[in-house]
Amino acid sequence: MNSIVIALPKIEDAKKIKAVLVRRGFSVAAVCNRGSGALSAISQLEGGILISGCRLPDMSCMDLAGYLPEYFELLLMGSETALSQVPSGYLSVTTPLRVADLVNTVEMMLNQLARRRRKARQKPRQRSEREQNYIANAKMLLMERNHLTEEEAFRYIQKCSMDSGTNMVETAQMVLMLLLEEA
Repeated sequence: MNSIVIALPKIEDAKKIKAVLVRRGFSVAAVCNRGSGALSAISQLEGGILISGCRLPDMSCMDLAGYLPEYFELLLMGSETALSQVPSGYLSVTTPLRVADLVNTVEMMLNQLARRRRKARQKPRQRSEREQNYIANAKMLLMERNHLTEEEAFRYIQKCSMDSGTNMVETAQMVLMLLLEEA
């Protein structure tokens, strides 16, 4: 679940922003006035947005951005003057704050994080070298003993895997065990 952490130099301002976001149905996990507090809160969360001022008592927003894990996005909040001193490429909202701008930006960022998370889940997991070796060895044995081509051996392992409801690595291990027992 995506959460929001707010880090602003004045804790009162951060609490006001939290109240606005909570009223709009967002989940605010932490409010603090230091970068170290924000990073501590973020380490306990799965993902979300850090709303930060350009300058906190213990670090700048650029320092903070460097410490953020990849599953967290940074939304800067500050005056036009303060934001103009930050390199481009960061989403920001200017103060004085318009509630609609803040809410729309946060919504957009959370939707983008959700899309990125879904896309990452859909990527197939990479097999380790050891797992690849099991499959390669099973193919080699099938090719030698059953006179199959490499593609036919792979398809055989794949079909057995689907038929038995196990993954290809487990199927390759079973094939290896069965063929080696015969020897």
